[in-house]
Amino acid sequence: MPDISKLLWPKSVAVVGASSDLLGLRGRILEVMLSHPYAGTIYPVSRSASEVQGLKAYPSVADLPQPADLAILIIPAQFIPDELESCGRAGVKAAVILSSGFAEEPGEAGTRMQAAIRATAERYNMAVNGPNTEGFANIAAALCPTFSPAMDKSAGRIVPKLPLGSGQVSVISQSGGVGFAFFDRARERNLAFRYVVTTGNEAFLETSDFVDFMLDEGKTDVFLLLLEDVKTPAKFRRVAEKALRAGKPLIVAKIGQTEPGRRAVASHTAALAGSHAAYRAIFESHGVIEGHDFDGMIDLAAGFLACGTKLPAGKRMAICTSSGGAGVWMADACVRAGLEVPELDAPTRVAIDVHLPSYGTSQNPIDSTAQGVHKVGYAAFAKLAAESHLIDGVMMVVTARRSAFLADDQPRLMALARETTKPVFLWTYTLPSERSVEIIAEAGFPLFTNADSCAHTMRTMADYRALRERLLQPVSADKSFAPDPAAARKLLASSPVVLTEWKARPVLAAYGIGTNAIGQLVHSAVDAEAAARAFAKPVALKVQSIDIPHKTEAGAVALNISSDGAHAAYDRVLAAAKKHGPHARIDGILVQPMAPPGREVILGVSRDSVWGPLLMVGLGGVLVEALGDVALAPVPLDHAGARTLLSRLKGAQILGSHRGSPPTDIDALAELMVRLSHFAADHPDEIEEIDLNPVIVHPQGQGVSIVDALIVKRQTQQTNPSRAAE
Repeated sequence: MPDISKLLWPKSVAVVGASSDLLGLRGRILEVMLSHPYAGTIYPVSRSASEVQGLKAYPSVADLPQPADLAILIIPAQFIPDELESCGRAGVKAAVILSSGFAEEPGEAGTRMQAAIRATAERYNMAVNGPNTEGFANIAAALCPTFSPAMDKSAGRIVPKLPLGSGQVSVISQSGGVGFAFFDRARERNLAFRYVVTTGNEAFLETSDFVDFMLDEGKTDVFLLLLEDVKTPAKFRRVAEKALRAGKPLIVAKIGQTEPGRRAVASHTAALAGSHAAYRAIFESHGVIEGHDFDGMIDLAAGFLACGTKLPAGKRMAICTSSGGAGVWMADACVRAGLEVPELDAPTRVAIDVHLPSYGTSQNPIDSTAQGVHKVGYAAFAKLAAESHLIDGVMMVVTARRSAFLADDQPRLMALARETTKPVFLWTYTLPSERSVEIIAEAGFPLFTNADSCAHTMRTMADYRALRERLLQPVSADKSFAPDPAAARKLLASSPVVLTEWKARPVLAAYGIGTNAIGQLVHSAVDAEAAARAFAKPVALKVQSIDIPHKTEAGAVALNISSDGAHAAYDRVLAAAKKHGPHARIDGILVQPMAPPGREVILGVSRDSVWGPLLMVGLGGVLVEALGDVALAPVPLDHAGARTLLSRLKGAQILGSHRGSPPTDIDALAELMVRLSHFAADHPDEIEEIDLNPVIVHPQGQGVSIVDALIVKRQTQQTNPSRAAE
C-alpha cells in the first residue's frame, strides 16, 4: 500500500497545469490553495509561464528544486498517463488527478487511460487519487487543493471558533461536489472537520483506503461517506469491521438505489451499482449507519461527536420542555423513530414537581412551562430526568432564537455535560441564533432544528451501541452440526445446472438441512397411487423438471391428495407441466407426505454481483413477492445473527404468539438458517441461487418442514468484476 500521508500531509505540492487565469479551474485551484495558510511549499508547473499567481513556475516536475511529495494534475485527460509517468520518474510519491474524461466517458479510450493510471500507480507505489475528482481538503493543515467554492476564503472559516465536542469528522465522497457540500452545509453547526476527500473514479485508491488510513491515524471520530459503488468488497468489509471495533461510526449514503439513479451512476463514474438491498445487508451486518440526506447525516455526526462516549443504553427517553405543544411534538417524533417515552418513576417526579407551577407536569414529557425554566433553567430539569433509572437519554426542547437565557444557563449546561453519563440532545422549535449555536456547542450538546431527525439520531445511536456490543462479543464455535462439504461438492459436480427438489435434497442433507427422505419419484399414475397408499396419509404431487423450476406457477403441483385421488392427480400434474412447457424435460412426479401446518417463510441464497452469497429470509412462502417483506445478510451466520435477521422482518411478530396461536419454533428456524448460510459460504463459487420455499415453521419445539427446494449452480467461474480480494 502506498503512503497516503504523502497525499494528505505533503510538505511540498506541485500544481501541474497551474494558471493565472482565475476564471478557469486551473487558476481557481491554485487561488484556493494560496488563500489558506498552508505551511508547505507550492510549486506551480506550467509549460507556458515562468510565474503563476506570484509564484515561480517550473516547466515540468523534473525541473523542481526537489521532488514534490504531491502532484495535483489538472491538464487534459489525454496527457495524464504520460504526466503521471513523469511524476513517478521524478520521485513524486502521491498524485491527485482532477481531470475528467476517463472511464466515466463512453467508449474504450477513457477506460484504457484509467487502466494506465492504475498501472503507473502500482509500478511506482504512488498514492494516486482520482481521476475525475474535485480534490481534497486537509483542514488541520490548511491544505485545500480543490476548486470547490465551499473552500473559498469568502465562504467563511474552515475551523469553527467553538467546535462541538472534542472530536473531528472526515468526509470521503466519490462525488466531488457532494463531498464539499457536506462540509459547507455543516459549517454553521460548529462541527470540527479533519478531512474532505473526494475520490472520483477511484482508479487506484478507494474510499476504503482513506478510511483505513484515517482509522490508523486515530484523529477522525465520525466518518461521512458517499458511495456510488464499492470497488473491493473484501476491503470495505474489513475496514467497516475495523471502524466498528474502534467505535468510529461510518455514516454512509449509497446512491444509485433506483433505476434512474443507477443509470446516472454508470454515466458518472462508470460504477457498477449493486443491488441496494445487498448493500443494506452488508451495512447492517457491519454496523455501518445508512444515511439518506445531507441534513440527517450531519445531525448524526453531531450526535456522535457530542455524545459518542455516552451512547444510550436503551431507547427510553425523557423529554423536558417549556412548551407543552413542542413537547408533545417531540414525543410523537420519538415514537415514530422507535423510541419509548415512559412515565417517570415516583421519586423522580417528586424531585421535579418541587420546581413546577401547578399547571406543569412531570409525568413525561416534563412540561416545566416557561415559569419553571425561568426559575431553575433548562439544565436542572434535564439533570433530574437523567437520574431516573427508567431513562436512557434526554431530549431538551428549547427555543434558541434568543441567546440571553441560554447564556445564563450555560454554566449549568456545561456541568450537566460533564456529570451525566447519558446523552442529552437539544431540539429548538424556533430557528437558532448564531450565538445560541455557539453556546450550546461550547456546553457540549448537539442542537437540532428537526424533531424527527433529533429522535432518529438518538435511536440510531442506541442501535449502534447494541449492535457493536453484540458483534464484538467472542463468537463461540458452533458444534450443533457437522457438515460434509466434500460430499456436497461431489453431488453438485455431478448435477445439472438446475437441481430440482429430488436432486437438491441429498446435497442439502450433507449440511443437515432436511433429510435424504425425498419421498418417491414416480413415472406413472399407478406408481403414484401405490406411493400414496404406502405413505398412508395425504400427499403432495410435484413435477420434477429443470425446465419448470417454479412449478406452482405452472400448476404442476397437487396438494393434500388422498391415496384414492393420487391416480387422477398424477395425470393432472403431468398435463399441466406439459402444457406449461411442451418441450420440458420431465424426470418424474415426486410424491411426498403433506407437512403439518404452521407459519410459512421462504429461505434462500442469492449471489450478489458485488458482495457474493447473501442469505435471504422472508414471510409468506408463495406470497413473499407480493408482500416484499424480506431481509438479507452475508454468510455465514451464527444463531444470534439469524435471530437478528428475523427481527428485521416487518411481520416478525407473527412468528411469535399471534391472535391466540402458539409461538413458532424460532430455535429450529434459526438453526436451519445457520446451516444454510454455512452451506452457501462453503460453496461460494458453485452456487448461484437456493430456494427453500416454503419452509413451514411449526409450533415451538416441533421444528420446521422444508416443503420444496431448488438449487441453481453457477455456470461460470469468472472473477467478480469488483476487485474481489485485494
